[in-house]
Formats: sequence, C-alpha cells, structure tokens
Amino acid sequence: MKIKNLYKFAFIIPAVVGLSLMAYAPADGSQDAKKGLQDEKVIVVDKELHDFGTIGEDAGNVSTTFVVTNNTNAPIVLTNVRASCGCTTPTWTKEPIEPGKTGTVTATFSPKGRPGPFEKTVTISTTGTPEKLVVRIKGTVQ
Repeated sequence: MKIKNLYKFAFIIPAVVGLSLMAYAPADGSQDAKKGLQDEKVIVVDKELHDFGTIGEDAGNVSTTFVVTNNTNAPIVLTNVRASCGCTTPTWTKEPIEPGKTGTVTATFSPKGRPGPFEKTVTISTTGTPEKLVVRIKGTVQ
C-alpha cells in the first residue's frame, strides 16, 4: 500500500497538476493572435442606441437611421433586418456595401396606441463579420 501511495504522490499528482497548468498557459504567439483579433476588420454601426425621448402618441411615426460601415476587405450585404415587434418597421440598403463604404438601416416606430416607455431592438444580419448586429431604439410615448 505504501508503494502505491508513494507512486501517486511522486508521479500521478504532479502529472495532473502539470497538465492542468498547461491548459491555462498561453500558447506560443498568443499575443500575436490577440493583436490579430483586435486588428480584425469588421462591420460597425455608428450608434447602438437611439433615444427618441418623449414623443406624442398622435404626433405620427418617428424614425432614426443607423449607418453601417463596411471595414472589411470585401463587399458585404445586409441580408435581413428584423425588428423585435410589429410597431417598428426597418428599411435598409439592399445593394452590396463595398469595402470602406456605408449603408443604412432606418427604424421607424409607430407610437399610436402605445403609451408609456418603450425599448425595441433591430437585428441586422450580414454576410460579413459579425454576422449579426443588434441596435436599439427607446423613448416614452405620451
């Protein structure tokens, strides 16, 4: 029994601890990989949230435009834009957006019959990176 216990402490436990530590050790070039991810060119939106503030229920629809910039090296397409509810209608650039150029997503909110605070999301699906962007609109209907 003593030999088995000695074997455990002398070989097995240090091996398990060593393997565990290796799992958390940075791999060669990890700093380069992190820098590469930070430098990766992606699609960006000029703002993530638009606050309409207080709007009148009978004042009619309100709209805001989000500018989508293609910072990748290839053309991208906004394949679909979906609002979180039927009270918000999105329209968007349908043509491919060339590298370095911009497209738009307009979100139009209908306040009629919706008194009180609101917060809605608009999900933008793309052919680039990231594949999905989420923007929000909010405000209060009086």
